[in-house]
Amino acid sequence: MGICIISISINAQQVGSSDFVPVNSKKTFLESEAPTVLIDEAHHNFHTMDGRYQPFAKILQSDGYNVDKNTKLFSKDSLKNVDVLVISNALNSKNTKSWNLPNYSAFKREEIEAVYHWVKNGGSLFLIADHMPFPKASESLAAVFGFQFNNGYAKDKTNKNSIFKYSEGALTNHVIRKGMNDKETIDYVRTFTGQAFLSPPNAEALLILGDEAVTYMPSKSWKFNDNTPEFSVSGWSQGATLEFYKGRVVVFGEAAMFTAQLAGKAKRKMGVIGKGAEQNEQFLLNIMHWLSKKI
Repeated sequence: MGICIISISINAQQVGSSDFVPVNSKKTFLESEAPTVLIDEAHHNFHTMDGRYQPFAKILQSDGYNVDKNTKLFSKDSLKNVDVLVISNALNSKNTKSWNLPNYSAFKREEIEAVYHWVKNGGSLFLIADHMPFPKASESLAAVFGFQFNNGYAKDKTNKNSIFKYSEGALTNHVIRKGMNDKETIDYVRTFTGQAFLSPPNAEALLILGDEAVTYMPSKSWKFNDNTPEFSVSGWSQGATLEFYKGRVVVFGEAAMFTAQLAGKAKRKMGVIGKGAEQNEQFLLNIMHWLSKKI
């Protein structure tokens, strides 16, 4: 099989870059018109506003967004005044100390229904679920919008750095790629492992995995050998959008690409500060502009 995936999944090995400063210095929104963004922290999330998604929050704040954390279970009341809900790598309590199988849903059925109706009535959801065990944790929530998550590890055997280029068709010509002007147009972005997923027919792909992309599905987190099941995910997505009644949904199978993280003792740079990810910050802003209906 020749699997070559380096483990960077252990909590202690990944930390947010506390001294990160966004490149962006121009606010799209005035304080009086700032959309309210909630970053979920009510579901044992691996990425939180004060933790690994602190740089994510800083990028949004640099653009004028009102960013806060969500600490309540999802309901009609808790989502009432929210413009964009960000859920990154939610987990069930049973999997906080062990990412091995079995993996469980992070959300109660009533919560899934609340988010469904909130989006249907005009809310915008940014759902991010990385590699195993995160796809399983968000599987049911993704499914109500027609997305099928794979609880594995996506890897393009020909692309060591997982760079999605517009020139190669891996980054699609979506309005998010184009942005609001020529300076915001994206030519390439980078992801850091993650999962592959299938989208409903009415969704639009943003990132498309190549001909040599596969998913590995071990029973134990980050444990691979020649007997580990694998299958092709060529043509599957790692990012996609969906217009859902009055609302909008953006789904990504990779989380680190939208923040700034340091991995391992060597403090290897990941996310928007990583090599090959120079346009990831602007890509995030473009996604948020689409979710906030600016584009």
